[in-house]
Amino acid sequence: MTRLYLSNDTSSHAAGAHRLAEALSARPEVQLVRTSARGAFFLEPIVERDALGGRMAWFNVAPDALPAIIAGQGGTPIQEIPFLARQSRHTFANFGITEPLALDEYQLRGGLKGLEAAVGMTPEAIIQELNVSRLRGRGGAAFPVWNKWEVARQTESAEKFVVANADEGDAGTYCDRMLMEGDPFRLIEGMLICARAIGATSGYIYCRQEYPAAARALEYAIHKAKEAELLEVDGEDFELTIVRGAGSYVCGEETALLESIEGRRGVVRSKPPYPAVAGLYAKPTIVSNVLTFATIPEILARGGAWHASMGTERSRGTVVLQIGGRVKQSGLVEIPFGLTLREALDRFGGGIASGARFKAVQVGGPLGSLFPESKLDIPICYDAFAEAGAILGHGGIVVYDQETDMIDLARHFMAFTADESCGKCTPCRIGSVRGREILERIQAGEGSAEALDLLKDLGETMKATSLCALGGRAPYPVLTAIEHFREEFQRRFTH
Repeated sequence: MTRLYLSNDTSSHAAGAHRLAEALSARPEVQLVRTSARGAFFLEPIVERDALGGRMAWFNVAPDALPAIIAGQGGTPIQEIPFLARQSRHTFANFGITEPLALDEYQLRGGLKGLEAAVGMTPEAIIQELNVSRLRGRGGAAFPVWNKWEVARQTESAEKFVVANADEGDAGTYCDRMLMEGDPFRLIEGMLICARAIGATSGYIYCRQEYPAAARALEYAIHKAKEAELLEVDGEDFELTIVRGAGSYVCGEETALLESIEGRRGVVRSKPPYPAVAGLYAKPTIVSNVLTFATIPEILARGGAWHASMGTERSRGTVVLQIGGRVKQSGLVEIPFGLTLREALDRFGGGIASGARFKAVQVGGPLGSLFPESKLDIPICYDAFAEAGAILGHGGIVVYDQETDMIDLARHFMAFTADESCGKCTPCRIGSVRGREILERIQAGEGSAEALDLLKDLGETMKATSLCALGGRAPYPVLTAIEHFREEFQRRFTH
C-alpha cells in the first residue's frame, strides 16, 4: 500500500487539498495521512510520500496528477526546497511531518520533554531558566516573559490563571492558527509549564470566532491530554477551557480579552494593576499569545542558554514571519532574529510578484508602520523596529505594489481603528473617526497642507493619550504613509 501525506491545514484546504483528499479516499491502494502544513503556501496543495533519505513532494497538485504521484513519478526531495531548507525551525519543527492530534507522535518527536523537566524543577528554577533564555513575548509588547511569571508567582492568591491569547486578528498573520490546528499539544504543554511556575490550576484558551477548525483541534487535544493524565499541576487537576471570541479585534488586548472571558463586552481596562497581579476575576493571571506558550517547551527541554544562543543581543531565539501580499512566495518562516527585511523578502518571499513593482511593506498588522524600499535594510528584531518607530508585532509582513493608492490605504487603516475601537477612551474613539474624515476629504480632492498637519497633530495626541495600543498605534500607518509618499497626498490637494 502506498502512503501519501497531505496537509489538513485550513490554508491547504483553501488551496484545494480537500479535493485531493476526496479523490484519494476512492483509491484502496492508498493510505492517506493528514498532517500539519509545511507553511509553504505558494506550493500548496502539496502531496508527499516516503522515499530513501526522506520524503518526496509534489507541488500545486491537481487531482489528475495523482496517478503519477501514486506511481512515484517525479517529485522533489523535501530537503531540497530552498524555502524550507533555509529556515531554522524549532517551534514549528513538527510541521508537515506529524499528524496534529496524534499524542504518541508528538512524544516521539520530543514532545512533553519540557514538561517533564519542569516537573523536576522548583517554580523559581523554571522562571530562572526563562530568565537565562531571555525570551520576550512574541506579541506586540515583547515584554520579558520571566518577569511576568515571577510577578504572578510572588503574588499571593488562592487562585491563579493561565490564559492563551488566540485572538489572532492582524491581517497577514496565521502562525497561532497553524499552531492550534497543527501542533496543539505544544500549546497545552507550554501552558502547563506556566501553571507549574506560578501555581495556577485553571487555564483558558481564547480562540477567535474565525478559527473553528483550530477550536475543534484544541477540544480534541485537551480530551486526549486528559485521557493521558497530563492535565494536572502538583497533583491537582488543571482545568483547561476554550472560550470562543465574537470577532472583536480589540480583544487581542489582554485586558479586553479578560473582560470578554468574564462575560462582559471587550473593553480595555486601565492599568495598573496589570494582569499578573489582578487579571481574570481579579486574580493573578498570565496572558500570553499562542506562539509565546508554544516556544516554552523547547526552552525547558534544551535549556535557556540554548535559546539565548540564537538571535541578536536583545532579541533572542527565533522569529516567526508570515509573508504575504505582492510577493512570489507566500508562507510561514521561522529563522533567528537579525536578518534584514530586504533579505527576508528576497530569500523567502522570492521577491516581488511577476509584473509588479515594490512600493511599500507593512510589518505588524494594521497598526504597523509602512516602509518604502529605502528602509528595507532594517534588521528584524524588536529594538531595531522600535528605533524606526515601528513594531514587529506578530510577524505579519504584507507587501504592496505600485497599484496601491496610499491615501486609500491610510483611510482604510484609520477606518479599521474607528470600527474596532472599544470606545472607552476619547483619543481612540473620537480621534480615529476624525482621522478617517480628514482622509476622506483628501480622497475627494478637498485636501490641503493644513489637513496633513492636522493629521500629524491628531496622531501625536492619539499616540500619547490612548488607553491601549489600538489607539496608540493607529496613527503609525497613516503618518508613515504621509512621510514616505507625501507627493501622492499632495496631488489631491485643492490648494
